[in-house]
Amino acid sequence: MLLKPAKKPFLSAREWEKDKEIKQDSTIICGILYEKTESFRDGASMAPDVIRDFSHSLESFSIILERDLEEIELLDVGNLDVRDLEPADMTNEVENFVESLKCRFLLLLGGEHTITLGAIKGMIRRFPDLHLVSLDSHPDFRQSYEGRDLSHATVMRRIADIIGLERMVFLGLRTATPEEWRELKKALLLSSSPAPLPSRLKGKPLYLSIDIDVLDPSCAPGTGNPEPGGWTFKELLDFVFSLKGYNIVGMDIVEVSPPLDPSGITSVSSAKIAREAILLFS
Repeated sequence: MLLKPAKKPFLSAREWEKDKEIKQDSTIICGILYEKTESFRDGASMAPDVIRDFSHSLESFSIILERDLEEIELLDVGNLDVRDLEPADMTNEVENFVESLKCRFLLLLGGEHTITLGAIKGMIRRFPDLHLVSLDSHPDFRQSYEGRDLSHATVMRRIADIIGLERMVFLGLRTATPEEWRELKKALLLSSSPAPLPSRLKGKPLYLSIDIDVLDPSCAPGTGNPEPGGWTFKELLDFVFSLKGYNIVGMDIVEVSPPLDPSGITSVSSAKIAREAILLFS
């Protein structure tokens, strides 16, 4: 396995000892180092350790949730270093790794958005009725892009091939090709705004994927494909809080690019989203 220790564990997380069994009520954090199909600006493979570093500028306690990370069985298993693999091989590595983690809640730090396909394939082995909630300015629903059937621009199409559009929610979209837009109207929910999820999804296993470019570039400049007109940080955080009572079994935060984020605003925002999500879903 291509698992390597993180430079520093996420805020309040214990570093996982490889010979120790993971408890089923644990919350797991893992970085996925990958950016092989990025098409505009790179740097996403550096994000997991930078987000971890910025997490230490935060408190472990959430005044909104009145809960502390210190109360949680929180393990940081390090980084899955798949940078040299082709997309299909990377996806298989992530799939097998995710399936092996029998934990309460899993948070992946990307990396480019292609990693979500591996996560879904691994999760669906445990949760056959898995649904996906994607927060992204781009639908990533092309049939192919730059000669690749599997890339950050096609990842949601490949996921739909597995679970179907009727189990997929797309929020935050503000750009698409005409072909993508026509087909996406078959999705369970489609909105540019932070729309509430259908109540019938309560009880269903949900995977939440947050492409950081769902935020407006003024809130998250450090991303490879920024798209003006996005959500504020508060809108994103309020949406995450609106998922209280839903069965979120896994989540990722992807497309953060530290080299494009000199002030660190994108990385620290990602760290805070991660902290609140862990406290909410664990």
